[in-house]
Amino acid sequence: MNFLFHLGRYVSWHGQIFSKPENWKMYYKETIRQLYDIGIGSLSIVLIISIFIGAVTAVQFFYQMDGTMIPPYYIGYIVRDMTIIELAPTFTCLVLAGKVGSNMASEIGGMRQKEHIDAMEIMGVNTAAYLVLPKLLASLIIIPILVSVSALVSNAGGYLASVPSGLFTSGEYIRGLRSFFIPSHVTMMYVKAFSFAYIITSVSCYQGYHVKGGSVELGKASTQAVVYSSILILIADYIIAVLLTG
Repeated sequence: MNFLFHLGRYVSWHGQIFSKPENWKMYYKETIRQLYDIGIGSLSIVLIISIFIGAVTAVQFFYQMDGTMIPPYYIGYIVRDMTIIELAPTFTCLVLAGKVGSNMASEIGGMRQKEHIDAMEIMGVNTAAYLVLPKLLASLIIIPILVSVSALVSNAGGYLASVPSGLFTSGEYIRGLRSFFIPSHVTMMYVKAFSFAYIITSVSCYQGYHVKGGSVELGKASTQAVVYSSILILIADYIIAVLLTG
């Protein structure tokens, strides 16, 4: 029953989020701020993780394929498809769920506890739209860009881990990157990126917006935002994979 209550409130809450803004200029400024906070603030951790995703994938698959009849250039092909289809969108968004999601829940939850949200509502502001919609728009714009950067850097990480160490030549790796390319894999990556971005933002903001109590409850809401977002990302990942590869 508790699950059904929160599900119903979460769905009905979207009616407030997507209502017409009272002041387009304020929404625009807030969206730009969120683009900077989410994008620039998360770029370094995305780059670091992506390099090692590609590096570990290349080294592990070389180890698995060592001594087989499979050509070495297949490593580049495997790294490319693994990062585009699965690793770049899923790993990046799981990391962002922990970094960005907890920050959103804490920010909005803090405003709820300090009664800033109540004060804005007294002034006639649609707080659900003003606090959540700019974050949602910014996430839908910047997170797919971060996923794209992650996919590119992961392939570069595979190159740096394998070619300088002598596992195989630069030409073999680049040949693998160019082989057997299927454009629909990129489409799948962006479908996952947009879906995961929506999940992270909406779930995290919901947890913060409806928090009750003191600092303990705020910390619990931030933790729940990360946990629920991560679980829903994995579920959505499976559903999208089944739908787009079936």
